[in-house]
Amino acid sequence: MSKKTNSMLFILGATVINIVITLVCMFILLIVYVRVIVPFLPEESAAGGIPIIFILAIVISFLIYRAGVKLFMKKVDVEKNFDPLFHRGKRPAKKDDR
Repeated sequence: MSKKTNSMLFILGATVINIVITLVCMFILLIVYVRVIVPFLPEESAAGGIPIIFILAIVISFLIYRAGVKLFMKKVDVEKNFDPLFHRGKRPAKKDDR
């Protein structure tokens, strides 16, 4: 496979894994919320924690994802196997067509 194909497959796979991690975190946080916190709240305010759980799940999944990518980059030679998404360096000067 080419470097571009490897890069695209990595992006696709990492995105799917990140979504799964977010859903798992959200499910775990929801279970903890329902079992531990909701019994102490009035019935009317119990649903107010759902947006907080969603934000916490995104933050936790981002931290897990970032640690996983760092570990992956240590184990795999990224420069050899993947094509960079963004090229560093100067762009060639454009010709002025006047």
